[in-house]
Amino acid sequence: MPSERIWSAPFALAFTAHFLAGLSLHALIHLPGLLKSWGAGPTLVGVVISTMAVSAIVVRPWVGWWMDERGRRSVIIAGCILHALSCFAYLGLDGIGVAVFVVRIVQGIADAMIFSAFFTVAADLVPAKRRTEGIAIFGVSGMLPISLGPLIGDFILADHGYRELFWVVSVLGVVALGAALLIPETRPAHAEPPSGLWKAIRLPTLRPLWMAGIVFALSLTSYFVFLKNHAEREALGTISTFFTPYAITAVALRLVAGWIPDRVGPRRMLFPSMILLSVGIAGLGLATSPAHVMAMGVLCGLGHAYTFPILSTLIVERTPEQDRGSALTIFTALFDVGMLLGGPMLGAVVESVSAPFMFFVAAGISLAGLIAFGLWDRPTLSPRTVAPSVPRST
Repeated sequence: MPSERIWSAPFALAFTAHFLAGLSLHALIHLPGLLKSWGAGPTLVGVVISTMAVSAIVVRPWVGWWMDERGRRSVIIAGCILHALSCFAYLGLDGIGVAVFVVRIVQGIADAMIFSAFFTVAADLVPAKRRTEGIAIFGVSGMLPISLGPLIGDFILADHGYRELFWVVSVLGVVALGAALLIPETRPAHAEPPSGLWKAIRLPTLRPLWMAGIVFALSLTSYFVFLKNHAEREALGTISTFFTPYAITAVALRLVAGWIPDRVGPRRMLFPSMILLSVGIAGLGLATSPAHVMAMGVLCGLGHAYTFPILSTLIVERTPEQDRGSALTIFTALFDVGMLLGGPMLGAVVESVSAPFMFFVAAGISLAGLIAFGLWDRPTLSPRTVAPSVPRST
């Protein structure tokens, strides 16, 4: 095993702040239930949830420029402030209206800043030889909230209401901001000026990865947005029935075997990872009991555990260091694009056919995207574009 250390004081601070922000955000996975109680159907639920993605996509170019030109720390702090404010704003909502969309827009801006900046900081800090493992370990700070956030919601909503849930997520958002204030700047001292987000988008070596990222994000949308109401309607358990084994599996694999993609080759490990994810999503369409949902949570967790850090690593390795913030901003934007496209589209499938069929569609898209990536991406013909190593500012 390589001797370079992954854990450092800045890494631990970023891990903690990202965990707290993620816990606050993922507790809001219960929001579709509230929208349903206000009379929203599956398509409208998808539109409301996807509104967050629209604003996130719009601000991404600015976020990438800000990180590469001015640094990561200020982006994190500003994003955490907006996130906390948007959480408090949920307390003032009382039905489907303009205010709901405004809150989702603000939270989308905050999410764009937080998600992009935290993973850029992680890529700045981890050793190059252990990059996939380091990003995977940092990703645990985002995976744990996927399990704990829904559990917090289940616990609160069992005896209380959504107002109490919104108070809890608001407090978590404030604590996340407090932790973010302690994170130092990690932007490298650039040997060359940044090229900008639009040049990163056009890099031939990155285009297949953008496509794979959109497909991955659309796949996640199928269960992040639509599983809660489907599970309740079919008596398949709560949202935690899926997300607890999902997160536990992903976290365990990253902590115990996070080194495998770096040893075997990140690109090579991407294929079995996305296949497992596709099988798990298709299995949700066949589930008839909570036990089945738990099993699919394990399969999807196994697929997600490696897919995200592998795609992140391939993007970092194929991007000049001075453009790292812009490239990772584009990558995180793909999750907003997937939500924006997948929310209304998959919601329409649920309404016109059924939720099980929607999961089959999402799984098919995932497999088709993986095949397209394999045919399009030619690593032997597309050498990596990596800038010379520059000492980190931390």
